[in-house]
Amino acid sequence: MKEYPAYQQLDSGNCRKLEQVGPYRIIRPALNAFWKPSMPEKEWAKADAVFSRESSGGGVWDWKRGKAPDHTGGEWIVRWGGVNLTVKPTNFGHLGFFAEQAGNWARLRKCVSAMENARTLNLFAYSGGATLAMAQAGADVTHLDASKGIIDWAKKNQTINPETANHIRWICDDAMKFVSREQRRNSKYNGIVLDPPSFGRGAQGQVWKIEDGLADILHNCKKILDLSKPYFILLSCHSQGFSASSLGRCLADVFPEAEKQIESGEMLIPESNGKVQPAGLYAGVFNAR
Repeated sequence: MKEYPAYQQLDSGNCRKLEQVGPYRIIRPALNAFWKPSMPEKEWAKADAVFSRESSGGGVWDWKRGKAPDHTGGEWIVRWGGVNLTVKPTNFGHLGFFAEQAGNWARLRKCVSAMENARTLNLFAYSGGATLAMAQAGADVTHLDASKGIIDWAKKNQTINPETANHIRWICDDAMKFVSREQRRNSKYNGIVLDPPSFGRGAQGQVWKIEDGLADILHNCKKILDLSKPYFILLSCHSQGFSASSLGRCLADVFPEAEKQIESGEMLIPESNGKVQPAGLYAGVFNAR
């Protein structure tokens, strides 16, 4: 397999983070990084690009002269968390993957590797890091997102992870509607992953608010899990108002029989300075019986 340059978070502080994204060094906002940077300013000054947010909700990239990746069509490939990923900076400051999810990808590989013929579902699946991790471990994965453009991005990621070929089914749909249909079809999965947004709209204008919809989707997910065999469910979020403990309690409400097996915590991005930046939350039931 071709080797691609690695992603690495170098430092954070003053509400920013410094990242080495393959050949490019970039600075993006990190609103919870209230501490002082560990690296000297001269290292930050080597950045090829800085992303700044605007009051409208979007933002702008400021690239040093001659550094913008236009020669690659604005995108390139890095390796992170055992997965090859297509990077393309967006107007919202995203790169096409969330580095803090790498710990979850490792948990998913471990779960799938302990199963035989695992069939899994990834809801709100974005560009497919979790999908690829599960497929690498041998699962047949249903990847669902409401955006066709994002699914196309995920399909591109599959092409640079050839070991996942023939292991992924792609679905562009509203998560709640799809899960409801799977109930009626009596479909069953051995594991489910969901990373719901704080707010969103489906292709047909359906409104999603995590505080209103989380309990319902967890209950519906339980109905399509094969509870007669070892199973897992992994929930992650970046929404304000939640904590790791509150996510764990949400799972415990729906899976009281597995309450003692629930794990929860912060998603963390390791830095080259040996420190970590917290960036979101997770809670999960892993290989419950």
